[in-house]
Amino acid sequence: MPHRGQESTDGTGDGEPTVPMAWLYAEYIADELLRSGDLMPTTSFEFRAGREALALTVFLSDADGELSGIRVITQLETWLSLTAYDQPWQEWVGRRLADLTADAAGRAAADPGLELARSAWRWLRETELLAPDLNAVPGGVAGGGEDEGPKVWTPAWQLGLPLGHLAIHLF
Repeated sequence: MPHRGQESTDGTGDGEPTVPMAWLYAEYIADELLRSGDLMPTTSFEFRAGREALALTVFLSDADGELSGIRVITQLETWLSLTAYDQPWQEWVGRRLADLTADAAGRAAADPGLELARSAWRWLRETELLAPDLNAVPGGVAGGGEDEGPKVWTPAWQLGLPLGHLAIHLF
């Protein structure tokens, strides 16, 4: 039994809060993948969007609850396919969250990892970031610098997902 002030990791801590180990591990994996890719500053909203999108992918694809360092290498292909440009990632996230919520409904204790995943998904959907308009006509703006050109407000998941995908490729 955990000592007072410590949190249980298995939900049997006699009313003690449960540590969301699966979510924390998913965030750690996502953070490491993005940092190793060195794609953007770690303090940027783009980095956060990439980390949240990757953490959701990792967390929600772990159907068996077996996240471990060894399984990370075997899961890279799965994560690449889930985050690919032509995949309906956002629909997959919605379905997986609904399935996990339905599964958790019968349990006495709420899954804190699932709550954090829902919060991440809410942030990714509701937050918009100003990003270059990738659909703009090339050469339509004089200058051509990286920070010049048309920009549009884009849902954070639409920026984070390709960054996460690229980070997996670079790993």
